Amino acid sequence: MRKLENSELERKSIEDFKKSEKTPLILVLDDIRSLHNIGSVFRTADAFLIEKIILCGITATPPNKEIHKTALGATETVTWEHHENVLEVIADLKKENIMTLAIEQVESSVFLQDFKVDKTQKYALIFGNEVYGVAQEAVALCDGCIEIPQLGTKHSLNISVSAGIVVWDLFKKLKWNL
Repeated sequence: MRKLENSELERKSIEDFKKSEKTPLILVLDDIRSLHNIGSVFRTADAFLIEKIILCGITATPPNKEIHKTALGATETVTWEHHENVLEVIADLKKENIMTLAIEQVESSVFLQDFKVDKTQKYALIFGNEVYGVAQEAVALCDGCIEIPQLGTKHSLNISVSAGIVVWDLFKKLKWNL
């Protein structure tokens, strides 16, 4: 087995990325404090051709040196926008018939592995603050909640790790016939 060289990876150019058909997922990051988490989510969004990232509240925006450290250029490929109020964002997404899903531990949440996708539906995934999670007001507005099952003592994952897990799972369900 031989590790592939960068030149062998058939990476898209920025122009090709922007022209590519996107995965029908929008990632909403609300009040994310860590610039490294923001950059990591951008990198994940690039890897899976995510349609857009919406940054809300105190979540920092590109260009930013600390975001760039983990995004490694993904802020140049992934479409993003910033809004102050996540509740307004969720309401607007719902008006566009986009299913809004908080990634949170709540009553009546659906475990990620049990969540069934509709391949004709577009989804917005709401991720919350590193300490407080998705605000209760935002949870209440969402169409549903997805929970990542956890068996250890913490029952809490880093937001960029959570985004990676959920995006990968939904990407497989939406784009691949596995």
